[in-house]
Amino acid sequence: MSTEMEHNNKTAFFMGIKHGVPIAMGYFAVAFTLGIVAKKAGVTALQSMIVSATNSASAGEYVGFTLIGVNAAYLELAVMTLVANARYILLSCALSQKFSDKMRTIHRFLLGWFITDEIFGISVSVPGKLNPFYTYGAAAISIPAWSIGTYLGVVMGNLLPENVVSALSVGLYGMFIAIIIPPAKKDKIIACLVVISMLVSYLSSRLPAVAKVSSGTRIILITVIISSVAAILFPVKDDKKEAA
Repeated sequence: MSTEMEHNNKTAFFMGIKHGVPIAMGYFAVAFTLGIVAKKAGVTALQSMIVSATNSASAGEYVGFTLIGVNAAYLELAVMTLVANARYILLSCALSQKFSDKMRTIHRFLLGWFITDEIFGISVSVPGKLNPFYTYGAAAISIPAWSIGTYLGVVMGNLLPENVVSALSVGLYGMFIAIIIPPAKKDKIIACLVVISMLVSYLSSRLPAVAKVSSGTRIILITVIISSVAAILFPVKDDKKEAA
């Protein structure tokens, strides 16, 4: 049994690495631009790499570097970073539904540490229960790419033309599309919810009263409202109850 479990963990780990390759490529490009922001804020290449390795949050790091650049107070830095990263609380709660009841606590802590928007996207899309080693594999290749990209962005980011850096970051949006299209094609309800979410997100960024709210807070509100309404109107049947 132990040998079989080790084999399953190894298979899941390398599958996570395989699926994490496009994430790593997108992260490297985006982190490059983040490194330029860090350099303007007076953060060294090594410091920026450590920040990326321990945070793995583009919006949170951007806010942090920007506030460091204007010599903001520690309390302001902490509060703004919390607001920018608050969506990860929702992602963690959603991903926990994919955990087996037998999953050890240490795995739950590690998975919470490694959650990013993209790693969450591929982890929550895994059929059945999530093997934590799948997420470890995705993190093993994507987070180093994020950290190294930030480092190189500080060292040599200004040497590249702005349009080249912008073009590289487009790959990350392509990856988002690759995550949502397959489930949307299989389920018309999911497809409709995706379209509604995009429309609501766009409108929220244009309406004067709502646009003043930070993007992170808007994402949280939209996610909670739409997912709650969808859960009430279109509940997902429990496979165990169906089998009974």
